[in-house]
Amino acid sequence: MRRVEPSGIHDAFAYCEQVAKHHYENFPVASLFIPGDLRPYIWSVYAFARAADDVADEGDLPAEERLKKLDDWQRQLDACYAGNSEHPVFIALAETATKTGIPRQLLSDLLTAFRMDVTVHRYRTFQDLLGYCRCSANPVGRLVLQIFGEAGDRTASLSDFICSALQLTNFWQDCAGDVRKGRMYIPLEDMERFGYTEEDLARGVVDSRFRELMKFQVDRTHELFRAGEPLLREVTRRLRFELTLTVSGGRRILQAIRSSSYDVLRRRPTLSAADRFSIIASAFFHTVV
Repeated sequence: MRRVEPSGIHDAFAYCEQVAKHHYENFPVASLFIPGDLRPYIWSVYAFARAADDVADEGDLPAEERLKKLDDWQRQLDACYAGNSEHPVFIALAETATKTGIPRQLLSDLLTAFRMDVTVHRYRTFQDLLGYCRCSANPVGRLVLQIFGEAGDRTASLSDFICSALQLTNFWQDCAGDVRKGRMYIPLEDMERFGYTEEDLARGVVDSRFRELMKFQVDRTHELFRAGEPLLREVTRRLRFELTLTVSGGRRILQAIRSSSYDVLRRRPTLSAADRFSIIASAFFHTVV
């Protein structure tokens, strides 16, 4: 991979840092709990994904134009791994790949998910939805493992459970917003099972059918978190604290959904300041003390 002179690398990582800090997410990007020497690598991956996500969500642009932009992002990714980087995101990614060995395929998988955001607005089965998670969320966990030097068959497999659970948690949390965008992530087979329709969802109907439907989704999302939990014992302390924070945050949002009697259509479940403090304190106790 072509080397970039140091000042160019520094400016590129600074650009990615600004992208990361400009956006607010459910879970902090490259928070203070991530070792300082690794944060720039996380920023570069985040900036790459953020730019593609913004294209996929560019609702006023025709779908074919958004897909063309994503294809251009793919071409720049391929050029980056061939040693030709011009955009600051790809200059930073090239350095990240050189230092950490992150594979191109994981980044390409993310672009596949963003293309799906443009073209797929319904999922027939839960397995179909998990197929989306395999491209949208699971690569993120595997990239983080690679950056931390923790990648392996077992850690990757456990990470997939956690990342899919986080993605699903985000879907249930943002259900109302997704409906307004014309997207629906509750599997159609599950809606049929509980006698709830797309028309009900569009009208914001929250009744016993919807509550049972959402309880079903929350319960199996919790089981995915449980399946991935051994990862917290597999990784070194350097990653364990941040990972514990992330998993605890996701589980706490599921609890917030339960506490709202599964009414995610009239109020978006969020974490309070007290919740965040409790998550940090618990993570510290379990990984440091």
